[in-house]
This record gives sequence, C-alpha cells and structure tokens, in this order.
Amino acid sequence: MVALVIGTHGKSSEELLKSAEMIYGKQENVAAVTFEPGENTDDLLMRYREKMSELNCQEGVLFLVDLFGGSPFNAASRIAVENENMDVVTGVSIPMLLETFGVRAGSSVQEVLIVAKEAGIKSIKSLKETLSQSNEEDL
Repeated sequence: MVALVIGTHGKSSEELLKSAEMIYGKQENVAAVTFEPGENTDDLLMRYREKMSELNCQEGVLFLVDLFGGSPFNAASRIAVENENMDVVTGVSIPMLLETFGVRAGSSVQEVLIVAKEAGIKSIKSLKETLSQSNEEDL
C-alpha cells in the first residue's frame, strides 16, 4: 500500500486527516506533518523522515501538501526527487484524501497521484453553476 504523508502550514494536515477519517474510517500507513512558525525546511525534512520511518514505504510514498513552492512542498520535493517511487502533489483536500484512501492498495505511486489530482480538480464546484447544469440536463 502506498504511504501517504500530508504536509501543510500549521495544523491543517492533522485536521484534514481527522476529518477524512471521520468519513472514510481510520487509515493505516498515513502520516500528518505540520509546519509551524519559526521552523524551516530542515525542520520539515527531519519531521518527514521521522514519520516515514514509522510508515511502510516499500510501495512508495505520495506527499500531499498544501501549496506549490511552500516549505512543506519544498521539503517533500527534496526527498521525492531522490527517490524514484515518490512524488508530491499540491492542493491537498478532504476529497483528495478520500479518493486516495480508496485506491492506494494495489496501486503505484503514479496511479495514486493521478487519482489525487483528478479528485482535487473535480471537487471544485460552484453551487449556481451546478444548479444551472442540472436544470439544463432536466430539459
């Protein structure tokens, strides 16, 4: 099973994981890493490596982070570029977590990455656009 490491500014990673587990159920082989004020990329690198030592990373690791170019992304990128079976995706959200939970057993890191990206994109919706599309389909 692909390991997931969620990294965000502040405690968002912990809360996203808790919220997703409320919906999907308790998950194994997942870690949440926080980035707090006063910390730097080296602190994150150390914390990522600590969490990864607690996970089964044999089938790969997908880092799910908040912002492209932010410290959680930069630290995860430094690890992922050195490992063929790892990658980083930005824009972590509850829909993204739910979809990746469902496919990571028996999937490659690349396959889980594709699902994560698609889930992130598909989960962005406007109420009025959705209602308008629904009304058009009813005609």
